[in-house]
Amino acid sequence: MLPYIIGAVLGVVIGCVVGIVIGWNRRKSTAEREIGSAEEEATRIVNEAYKSAESKKREALLEAKEEILQSRNEYEREEKERRADLQKQERRLQQKEETLDRKTDNIEKKEEALTEKLAKLETAQAEVEQVKRSQLEMLERISGYTAEEAKNYLISQIEADVTHETAMKIKEIETRFKEESETRAREIISLAIQRCAADHVAEATVSVVPLPNDEMKGRIIGREGRNIRTLETMTGVDLIIDDTPEAITVSCFDPVRREIARLALEKLILDGRIHPARIEEMVEKAKREVDATIKAEGERAIFETNVHGLHPELVKLLGRQRYRTSYGQNVLNHSIEVSHVAGLLAAEIGANVAEAKRAGLLHDLGKSIDHEVEGSHVQIGVELARKYRESEQIVHAIQAHHNDVEPKTIVACLVQAADAISAARPGARRENLENYIKRLEQLEEITSSFNGVEKSYAIQAGREVRIMIKPEVVSEDEMIILARDIAKKIEEEMEYPGQIKVNLIRETKAIEYAK
Repeated sequence: MLPYIIGAVLGVVIGCVVGIVIGWNRRKSTAEREIGSAEEEATRIVNEAYKSAESKKREALLEAKEEILQSRNEYEREEKERRADLQKQERRLQQKEETLDRKTDNIEKKEEALTEKLAKLETAQAEVEQVKRSQLEMLERISGYTAEEAKNYLISQIEADVTHETAMKIKEIETRFKEESETRAREIISLAIQRCAADHVAEATVSVVPLPNDEMKGRIIGREGRNIRTLETMTGVDLIIDDTPEAITVSCFDPVRREIARLALEKLILDGRIHPARIEEMVEKAKREVDATIKAEGERAIFETNVHGLHPELVKLLGRQRYRTSYGQNVLNHSIEVSHVAGLLAAEIGANVAEAKRAGLLHDLGKSIDHEVEGSHVQIGVELARKYRESEQIVHAIQAHHNDVEPKTIVACLVQAADAISAARPGARRENLENYIKRLEQLEEITSSFNGVEKSYAIQAGREVRIMIKPEVVSEDEMIILARDIAKKIEEEMEYPGQIKVNLIRETKAIEYAK
């Protein structure tokens, strides 16, 4: 039994091995066939690729040859066109050369003709000079004058005639313009003044702080003067404590600092606690109050005058004018008044009202900081207006309102007139006795500096200067010119409110005694 089992097992094993060998041979033959077919396919694809590449190469060569041929044709065409243009230009240049040659020939001929004419003219001029000399010698023999003496005689005669004619013409023109303009000017100015209501109040230039009693003076001075030194250092003012009962005077060139010191002093007196720390605190509070007041006053000014669009810094500078005075007149109120008057004058003559009011409001802008910056208030105002981008018309009106430059616009003339009206009205301005005397002395000194002036007298509080003329030095015709020269010099060298009348008097006396 066992041998049969073993034989069966061996048979099964042998069968499996034979089956495996047969299957492997079949797969090998299948793979070989597939590899052969793949190699044939690859060979076919490569051959087709070679054929396609060859055909594309031939097509590319053909296209390249066609493009080269086309480019050559275009190049030949362009070359022909350029050659044609060059030939045209050559022909034009040749024609121009021929024209220039002809013109050169003509110019040479003209030069030759001119040379001949010049030679003839020089000959003729020499002959004329010779004739002139002979005629002058003959005239000198006949007249008994040399050429220089005759020239001086003629010049003196012409000067006398021209002086007379000039004086008469000036007088005639002035008379005509006065007749035509005086009535109209009075009407316009009177209407403008009537429509502008302004206070006739003069303001003080120093601040006086009242005290509850004289004992407060000692407390303000403090131990060894520490309180008064602190206050003066913080505010930059001078405190004048004298025998005046129950009062202290605050003095300073800067009106803003003076106002800050006044407010701080009043707060200290009201509080009663006066020591350096308290002084510093009150000065800071006073500064804030004054800054707020400055801004409010500037806004009030632009609201009253209806001038809008001002730079915020210009509004503050206008507010600073609240604490500035000129001849006792408050500068802010003066600027507001000038703005109103300039606007009314502009409305009467049909000029730009808004521009006139704006220029009038800003005309004294420089006075707000003229204690801090070098230069006249006109120069400072011009720089400020340009800095904050005001128009050139406004800048020119500011620059011309004291005739620093010649006014070139109607607005500049209106601002000049409005400034004079505001300054010259009764009660608008005042000045102390010392300045008043100095102004009168300067007026008399200027008028006495002219040749032919015998004496001069400032009368009517400096509104008129009466000048006595030497009749043997100044003729009647020359008086008109002399009056204009004196008035011009007064305008250039003096600063004064309103206007000054220059009155020249020439009197000839003949005295003889009968014996």
